[in-house]
Amino acid sequence: MEPRLSTTPFGRRSLTLAHVASQASAKTRPPEKAVHKWNIFRAICTAKNALGVPERALAVLDALLSFHPETVLTGDGLIVFPSNHQLGLRAHGMPMATLRRHLAALVDAGLIVRRDSPNGKRYARKGRGGEIEFAFGFDLAPLVVRAEEFEALADEVEAEARALRLVKERITICRRDIVKMIATGIEENVPTQHAGHGPAGWAEIHELYRGIMARIPRSGTRQALEPLADELSLLADEILNLLENHIKTQNMSGNESQIERHIQNSKPDSLSALEPRFPKSRGGGL
Repeated sequence: MEPRLSTTPFGRRSLTLAHVASQASAKTRPPEKAVHKWNIFRAICTAKNALGVPERALAVLDALLSFHPETVLTGDGLIVFPSNHQLGLRAHGMPMATLRRHLAALVDAGLIVRRDSPNGKRYARKGRGGEIEFAFGFDLAPLVVRAEEFEALADEVEAEARALRLVKERITICRRDIVKMIATGIEENVPTQHAGHGPAGWAEIHELYRGIMARIPRSGTRQALEPLADELSLLADEILNLLENHIKTQNMSGNESQIERHIQNSKPDSLSALEPRFPKSRGGGL
């Protein structure tokens, strides 16, 4: 006769609906499903904020996984049963009070399920052949059941981190471009207005730049930084247009001056060039 696995925690710890949901989820695990425990642990570490798991609770989960003898989590033998002393040592000497707090955090997050014995101790009962028939401790089944969820969350976190890096790179490049282009505009006396339109001068453009920079938070999210990156990019494009238009104007002025000089140099000979030239006669006349 197999013992009944406890639904409620031992002692004064209360049962919550979240605990019941985790236990129900653990029952849905297909027996043939298998996951690499360290791969899923890395996914949980990446998605820890989305899962609401504290950093040090991950050290406890790491220790719990190390008590499972196999690299792959599959089948029914997913309950580990270290004592708090063993678990604390494996978690780099974590104090007992801290250990209990982080074990509770893992249970509340639905990453593990408590399978408490009648007296609250963790142990395993072995059969005649030495195999474990049942155990009381921490059930790792939720890691198998929710593996795809953890991996999807980790992918989302990594994608968001990449997007944040890209927007920060845009801001850095725009800042560099704007500062150097403003310096060039001042040094080269590039006009900022065309036909009475445009900013009054480079000082005004610099103030626009400083105004945008003042609104950039020290530790901003992608959603907060993207509109500011767009503003900087637009300002950089406008400054570049000023410089390019100035170059075009200079080139046109240079071409006009060159044409004018060519006309001036050509005038003395223009009439004689149009008249036909006759070879000189040896006879002294027609």
